[in-house]
Amino acid sequence: MIRYAVRRVLVAIPTIFIAVTIIFIMMRVIPGDPATAALGNYASESAIQALKERMGLNRPLYLQYLDYLGGLLRGDLGKSFVNGNPVAPLIRKSLPYTVDLALGGILIGVILGIPLGVITAIKRNRMVDYIGRTLSLAGLSFPEFYLGLLLILVFSVYLDLFPSIGGGDLTDIGDRLYHLALPALTLGLIMTAYITRMTRSAMLEVIRQDYVSTARAKGLSEIKVVGKHALKNALISVITVIGLYVGILIAGSVMSEIVFSRPGLGKLLIGAMKNRDYNMMQSILVIITSIIIVVNLLTDIAYSFCDPRIRYD
Repeated sequence: MIRYAVRRVLVAIPTIFIAVTIIFIMMRVIPGDPATAALGNYASESAIQALKERMGLNRPLYLQYLDYLGGLLRGDLGKSFVNGNPVAPLIRKSLPYTVDLALGGILIGVILGIPLGVITAIKRNRMVDYIGRTLSLAGLSFPEFYLGLLLILVFSVYLDLFPSIGGGDLTDIGDRLYHLALPALTLGLIMTAYITRMTRSAMLEVIRQDYVSTARAKGLSEIKVVGKHALKNALISVITVIGLYVGILIAGSVMSEIVFSRPGLGKLLIGAMKNRDYNMMQSILVIITSIIIVVNLLTDIAYSFCDPRIRYD
C-alpha cells in the first residue's frame, strides 16, 4: 500500500506542473490587456507601454514563464497587476474561508448522505426509500445560490439564528463556525443528494452479491452484514463521488461566497476577473487546481484502505 501511495504522489507532481503550465498559457491568450485595464481605455499608448514594461509583460513569454515558475517554487505568487500589492498575502487571508466552507460542505454531505443512502437501499421500494429518493432528486435540482437565499430567508430573517453575511473572525473558532453554518449547509445539502444516490446505487449492487447472502446465512446480525461486508465494498464508488465532487464543491463555493459575502477565494477570483487582474486570477486558479489534484490523490490512496486488492498499474 505504501508503494501504491508513493507512486500516486510521483504521478501527481507532474500533473500539477502540467496544470500550472496550461493555466499560465490560458492567462496569456484570453482577450484583454491588464495594462489597459489598470490605466483605463483612455490612457495614452506610451503610458500603457511603460506599465507593460514595469509589469514585465513585454518580455518573451518563455522568460515570463520561467520567472513565474521560479517564484512559485519560492512561494512568491507575484504582485497584482491592478494595485501592485503582493498576491500571496491576499490569498493566505482568503484561503481559510474557502477551506472552511469546502470541509464543512463535505462533512455535512458525508454524515447525512451515506446513512441515508444505506437506509434507502435496505428499505428499497418502501416509504423511506421513496422519501429519500424524492429529497435527493430535489437536492440535485437546487442551484447553490437559490438554496442559500432560502436558508438566509428562514434562518436569518425569520428565525434570526445565524448571520446572513460575513466569514467571522479567523482567530475565533466559535465565530468562524457561527458564520460558516448556513454556507456549509447550503453546499452540504446539495452534496448529500449526490452521495445519497450513489450510496444507494452501490449498496443495491453489493447486497445482491453471494458473500452478503453467505454472511446472513451464517447468522450475523444485519448491522454487521451491512456495516462490515456490504458498506465497506460499496464505499469505493462513494469515495470516487466525494473526490470528484470537490471540484464541483469549490465551483459552488464561488456562488455561495457571493451570496453570503464571505471573503474567500471565490469572491477574490470574481473581483480579479472584473479588474482583469491576470496575475491574481492565475494564482487563484493554480491554488484551486492544486487542491483538486491533492484531493484526487488522497481519493486514490483511500481506495487501497477500502480494498487492499487495488494496486498501482
